[in-house]
Amino acid sequence: MNALPAFDSVAVHAAPLAGGTEVEDEWMARVAASASAEAHVWRADAALVVPRSYTAAPAWSAVVAASQARRWPVHVRRSGGGLVPQGPGLLNLSLLWRSSATPRDTDQVYEDLCALLARALAQLDLAAFPRAVEGSFCDGRFNLAVQGRKLVGTAQAWRRIEGQPLTLAHAIVLSDADLDILTEVANGFEVALGSPRRYRAETMTTVARAWSEAHDGARAPANLESLLVAALLKEIASG
Repeated sequence: MNALPAFDSVAVHAAPLAGGTEVEDEWMARVAASASAEAHVWRADAALVVPRSYTAAPAWSAVVAASQARRWPVHVRRSGGGLVPQGPGLLNLSLLWRSSATPRDTDQVYEDLCALLARALAQLDLAAFPRAVEGSFCDGRFNLAVQGRKLVGTAQAWRRIEGQPLTLAHAIVLSDADLDILTEVANGFEVALGSPRRYRAETMTTVARAWSEAHDGARAPANLESLLVAALLKEIASG
């Protein structure tokens, strides 16, 4: 049985969202009030998104201020995991719906989310499989990897709003981002925070790079991200 619902509303946001985590909170509140299930495909301005556990670091306030000065604002999310960059070349998928119970089927939600994403990527001739990839951002066993390199990260959040249980399933796709820059920024933040976490760009790939490799080095089409969005919308609609 598919743990994901049929979605009443599917939105593709053309302009980057300045505060993705805050906007997701607004979407969850609307879903709680309306009982509709919503899907959103969106991009964000450059930022670093971290779980609340990062705020316990003694240098937290100073590091956040320094990151903001370098035009990498820091947002705190409710879900766990690790640091996730946002910005150009990264595509987000947020699925939100009313739940019938407290969290208990998290693995099934992850599995069905990964299956949806893998079907969409297959439309671009990319074979992606769930697995952990050490050295990647926010590593976990429900990443999606192509040729052993992370292409998609996933996350979940479960909340109650006005007594109503809600689920947020989220994915971030490395579309055509500059992984070297993202890795440098993320590692600099972790070093400043006094964290031992370090990331390696070679553990990750992008849709553009993976597509080129799957097509004997051919240049990825300029509209590849649009094709990816269309593939995601098709899979969301098909359930």
